[in-house]
This record gives sequence, C-alpha cells and structure tokens, in this order.
Amino acid sequence: MTTAAGPSGGKRAGAESRAGLFGLLGQGNLGNDGSLEAVLGYLRAAHPQLKLDALCSGPALVAARYQLPASRLRWYDPARPRPQGPAARGRRALGMAAGLAVDTVRIPAWVRRHDGVIVPGMGVLESTVPMRPWNTPYAMFLLCASGRLFGTKVALVSVGTNVIGQRLTRRLVTSAARLASYRSFRDTVSRDAMHRMGVDISADIVYPDVVFSLPATREEPHLPGTVGIGVMDYSGANEDRGHGDELRSAYVAGLTRFAAWLIENGRPVRLFTSDSADEPVIARIADALRTLHPGLAPERLIIEPVTSLDELMRQTAAVDTVVATRYHNVLYGLKLARPTLSISYAAKHDALMAEMGMSRYCHPAKTLDVARLIEQFTELESRAPELRQMLAERNAAQARQVGEQFAALSAALFPASDPRLGPLARVP
Repeated sequence: MTTAAGPSGGKRAGAESRAGLFGLLGQGNLGNDGSLEAVLGYLRAAHPQLKLDALCSGPALVAARYQLPASRLRWYDPARPRPQGPAARGRRALGMAAGLAVDTVRIPAWVRRHDGVIVPGMGVLESTVPMRPWNTPYAMFLLCASGRLFGTKVALVSVGTNVIGQRLTRRLVTSAARLASYRSFRDTVSRDAMHRMGVDISADIVYPDVVFSLPATREEPHLPGTVGIGVMDYSGANEDRGHGDELRSAYVAGLTRFAAWLIENGRPVRLFTSDSADEPVIARIADALRTLHPGLAPERLIIEPVTSLDELMRQTAAVDTVVATRYHNVLYGLKLARPTLSISYAAKHDALMAEMGMSRYCHPAKTLDVARLIEQFTELESRAPELRQMLAERNAAQARQVGEQFAALSAALFPASDPRLGPLARVP
C-alpha cells in the first residue's frame, strides 16, 4: 500500500509515494550538483509517479535550478568568512551547538515523511579534505539511523569513502554505512576502505560515478592547444590541519609555475574549478601570472565565472587538455574525452584514472614537482589523438554500467514488476 506524510508527520494510507534526495547539494560544488542532476534525471524518467524533494546545503539554488522543493540541511549555517575575535567565536560555538540539537530533531522528522531517501553519489563518507565529525558525518549518521527507525529506505548510491583515522568521524561514517538499506561505491578503493573499517561489504557493488550518465557536451570553439587547469583551494587532508597553510602555499606556487611555463611555451591557459570555494585561489594564480607576463592578451589567460554544471561542461569542452586537482574537474575532463592529468590528493583520483586507462598521468598534490609535471604533460599532449579515442570508448562503457546501477536501484527501492507503477519498498 502506498503511503505519504500525514499532518502529524507519520504516513497516510492511499497517498502518493515520496522520495527525498539528501546531501551537500546547491552549495557551490558543481561536482555534487552533477550527481544530483544525474540521479534526478533517472528518477523523473523511470519513476514519474514519485513526489520528490531535497534536504540539502543550498535549497534556494536547488529549487530554482531543478524545480525541486528543497529545505536546508543544517539549521545553523555560519557565515563565511568566519568572524574573528573571542566574542564572535563564542557566538558561533553556541550557534553550532544549538544547530546540532535542532538538526537532531529536524533530520529524522524529514526522513520520516518519506518512503525512501537517496544520497546521489558524492564523497559523503570520506575525510580526504578537512572536516569535523559533527558536520557531514553526523548528518549522514542521523539520516541512516532515522531510516532504520522509521522504516524509510536509505540508498547510498555510488558514494566515495576512505580509511578514516579520526575515531569519532570513523564511528559515525561506519555506523551510517551499516544502517543504510542500499550501498554502492564509485570505485574499489572506496569499497575496500569500508571493509578495512570493519563493515561487511560482501553484498555491495562498485559502479562508476553517476555523472557518466549525463549527456555529452558539444565541442566549443577555442584556440588550438588550450590547456584547462582545474584549480582547488588545496590544504591537505583531515590529518594535515596543522600545516594546511604550508601545503596550500606550495600547491599554489607550483601550479603558478606550471601555468607560467605553459604560457611561455605558447599554450593558452583557462583557469576554472567545480567549486566556488576555489575562486580566491584562481584569482591569486591569475594575479601572479599577469605580474610575470605584463600585457598578456586576454585570450592567452582565460578566466570566466562558473555557476552551473552547464557552464563547467562548456568550459571543459573549450580546451584540448585538462590538468586538474578537484575530483570532479578530473572526472568531467575524462567524461568529455579530454586527455587529462590528475593532480591527485586522494586515492579516488588514482582509482578513477586507472579505470579510464590514464594511470600514467597522476601526480601527487602534496608533493607537487613542477619539472615532473611538465614531463607528464608533454607526454600527455603528444598522445592526445589516441587518448581521446580510448576515453570515448571507456565513456561508453561507463555509461552502460551506470544504467545497470539505476536498474539495480529501481529493483532495491521500487520492487514492483513495473517500476513506473510500484511504490517504494519498506524496510523489513
């Protein structure tokens, strides 16, 4: 029997099925939004009877861009940049404590109103960038625990993780994974990491990142030889908090030197990112390059704002090669069959590049060696025609596997023989 939310927050017999999308969506990370777009497209095509909404970081953007009712993930979301001074820090601490208390009620109440909730891709179970346990790890635990409590199926779809050292973060992440009704991972590195943290992954399958299901983007006009540099505000992983500023400075200096070499050797450079948090670093690199090369023509150093996935894909399609740090800048470069060099900050980069036949073109972000980076890029560029062909073939295979992932998800959450008509399954 189909159920939906009643006035008291429980289920009401005879109403339409409800499914929710949950995660760090609409907050400026276009990689995450691409995952949302892919899963939302699948749901609307295969299960049009569902009533959909989202609990996410940027509800206004998600509602406007995807015509999807959305609510804020966290009740308290402190301003950025953070205010300085003891009084401001005290107010922020109180706000965060109050926010956690409110969210401990809000998130379960939202979950209870749904028959199923989907976490669409993303690295929601990893700690490859600095994070606190009471942010995403706690939200994921609340989501999955609430699903078990209220009989709402929670599906973690092609998610990423790593072996987490911090004890509380690890406990929250592994508890969330155990409580989820459905899990799949976007690479074997993630599945193996969950196993190493003590979770039984024997029934879990690895599928490619869901964004491989997105439609291809047409070629964009550009100067021959243009190199797209995907920039990140990189400061190491969670365990690198003590020297994050040093890592950031070394990364920015190295990337600036590499970009300067490209310009000096006749390659136009396009600086871009998939996350608005990286824009200050782009500006910093651009200022340094203009200082090194006064009077540099605008078409030799291109910087355009990126506020949507369409814009990101268009800019990626307007380069011949990609050198990128953010995972989804690497991913979109590969998806568009651009010879791509990954400046990797986590094992997920290496796994993705290996899957696409590009293992030779990984370079560690933490120990960026400009001379070696130039060598790798020179080889990459020289093999561009054959690499484009190989990437096109691998993209087709990845898209087929994502189709299999969506079929598996329908079988798990929509078990009726005709998934267009059946309601969501309930947790036993």
